[in-house]
Amino acid sequence: MTRRFDKSRALSDRFHAAIPGGAHTYAKGDDQYPEDTAPIIVRGQGCRVWDVDGNDFIEYGSGLRAVTLGHAHEGVNQAVCREIENGVNFTRPSILELECAEEFLACVSGAEMVKFAKNGSDVTTAAVKLARAFTGRDLVAICGDHPFLSTDDWFIGTTPMNAGVPACIRAQTVKFRYNDLASVDQLFADNPGQIACLILEAENITPPCDGFLEAVHARCRREGALFVLDEMITGFRWHLGGAQAFHSITPDLSTFGKALGNGFSVSALTGRRDVMERGGIRHDTERVFLLSTTHGAESHALAAARQVMQIYRQEHVVETLWRQGQRLADGVRAVVSQLGLQDYFGVVGRPCNLVYATRDRQKRPSQGFRTLFLREMIVRGVLAPSFTVSAAHTDADIDTTIDCVGEALVVYKHALEEGLEGNLRGRPVKPALRAFN
Repeated sequence: MTRRFDKSRALSDRFHAAIPGGAHTYAKGDDQYPEDTAPIIVRGQGCRVWDVDGNDFIEYGSGLRAVTLGHAHEGVNQAVCREIENGVNFTRPSILELECAEEFLACVSGAEMVKFAKNGSDVTTAAVKLARAFTGRDLVAICGDHPFLSTDDWFIGTTPMNAGVPACIRAQTVKFRYNDLASVDQLFADNPGQIACLILEAENITPPCDGFLEAVHARCRREGALFVLDEMITGFRWHLGGAQAFHSITPDLSTFGKALGNGFSVSALTGRRDVMERGGIRHDTERVFLLSTTHGAESHALAAARQVMQIYRQEHVVETLWRQGQRLADGVRAVVSQLGLQDYFGVVGRPCNLVYATRDRQKRPSQGFRTLFLREMIVRGVLAPSFTVSAAHTDADIDTTIDCVGEALVVYKHALEEGLEGNLRGRPVKPALRAFN
């Protein structure tokens, strides 16, 4: 099937005229996709999406890894529609807020209280504020190997895209390295009694070395800092109880989102009661303005979250994510081996959260070769900024994807041999967080 993108390209100028960057999320921007194959989506069903030109695609990484059950999941949509009929926002808490909170706390075994919000940055920033208030300290330590923790200044100030963040704010965040306990010890030694919390993902692409998470947690306890896990991606992918359950560790605070709502806007801050209660009214210490948003507990989003959690329990969703991801990883690695491209292309990460790595002729990471591969997949009907599966991906979807990977990598291999320039149409994609366009 020949795919054309005329309507998508024609809409690009209108998008950029109305929306800075042409999208409301940097990771969805035009600069993240090949120039001539950046589809504008009109609908999705299961693991497939359709664009304005009528093209259909098998999609991976749906909603920046938020859609784990598949688009327009019937059970979730029905729960949302039922709740909308009752109204979505009131002047007092709805009973659903309690029911969803209790459902969540039953899933995340080490959590004692929870507060819901709308996106991941809401709750990671709330965790940082809470840690600062609880400890009376200002510095925040982040894992320098994890790509994104928040849109707010305490994190964005540490990235190349830090325009608008005052230097004094940037100075309040320090970095350590993942799987490098010595770097953690050095931070505490350099900043005695000043670090409020360490915040990191339990794992991103690289798994933790034996004992690393436990050792970091122990250092935090010894030094009086809080241990905070960002479970935006790992939560409900690694395990229903998050990567903390998978790794048998209980953080002081943790944050969830993405898969929690299957695409609906809901996130959660959870953790120890004595810490969380500082954002409440049943204590006599100084109050913390923790989370208080007009739309933080919209009933339709909480209905989605409650239904998602119930579906996870009933349908063994996590096991499906791991199984289908493993099928995809095995198939892609077999194709890579057959073509002799092991040094130039690979899949990495847990089966439930796969990404691919692209390298040039000198075996260096390459945005140009990423662009070439991404384009070759799109024109074959696979929209794959990553290889992160949903539970809606069937064996047939996975097998079709593997076939497309094989065809795309033939072009990739030719470009390695003959040069990228003659094979790549347009400019390479760019990192989302960069100082200049």
